[in-house]
Amino acid sequence: MKHDITFHTEDGTELAGWFFAASSDGAPAPAIVMCHGFSATKEMHLEGFARTFRQAGMNVLVYDNRNLGDSAGTPRGEIDPIQQIRDFRDAITYVQGRDDVDAERIGIWGSSYSGGHVLVVAAMDRRVKCVVSQVPLVAGLANAQRLVRSDHWAGLRAGFAADRAARLAGEAPIRLPVISQERGPCALPTEDSLTFFTTLPPENLGRWQNEITLRSMEMFTEYEPGESIARIAPTPLMIVIGDKDHLTPADLTLKAYEEALEPKKLLILNCGHFDAYVGDAFAISAPAQCDWFTRHLM
Repeated sequence: MKHDITFHTEDGTELAGWFFAASSDGAPAPAIVMCHGFSATKEMHLEGFARTFRQAGMNVLVYDNRNLGDSAGTPRGEIDPIQQIRDFRDAITYVQGRDDVDAERIGIWGSSYSGGHVLVVAAMDRRVKCVVSQVPLVAGLANAQRLVRSDHWAGLRAGFAADRAARLAGEAPIRLPVISQERGPCALPTEDSLTFFTTLPPENLGRWQNEITLRSMEMFTEYEPGESIARIAPTPLMIVIGDKDHLTPADLTLKAYEEALEPKKLLILNCGHFDAYVGDAFAISAPAQCDWFTRHLM
């Protein structure tokens, strides 16, 4: 039931992913569109969620964001949230065009960075009939201020400006690692980020690269997906939070959840950010998410 697929965005970029078919007879069924978070690839524990939803009778598309993993796009490692949102909407268009998908029953799922994306997509795109946002980024600047020491901000902003000047002059973009085992400058400086990416087995790495463009960080600080949350209704929204999450802090997400209108559902897991994908947290969360999609799409 799992097939490798590719599809093209409006600008012709080829995105690669997996399609989990709801049935072997090709009868139209709901579809859920999924992609991963900041720099992450589809191999990083998304298959368990996809299989859970498929077993309940729903098609699932899981794909790599442009410039990452198996998907095309340059510069490699550039993470542009607005472009990723456009691509997410193209992914919806792709599944709606499949004969085995009921185009009127589309759900979307995102986690971490893409957990923010699905809030924006659901607020704008009424083709979406149900949304699940797991440990989402909701406030880019406030989140970045939790991760970056206050005395480093002047240097970081100077780096953003230098990178813009270099790009305009035709030079290659400045890059930095996602994580640093030497505890040097990096995009995700938390200890659990380092543990997550360095302990993944090869089959869960995909084509992940420990490098992004500096502009990706600049766009992170400018991205405020939580501002869209009040406009999602009447589309049903489920938000999943880890109460020990300090990468996308739980208090910021709880504050955003209060702005959401009904119908909505909150699930608080006793875990950190990366624990939400595996183990006991997954065993609680995946069936609850599946129930939410089943209730509103089936």
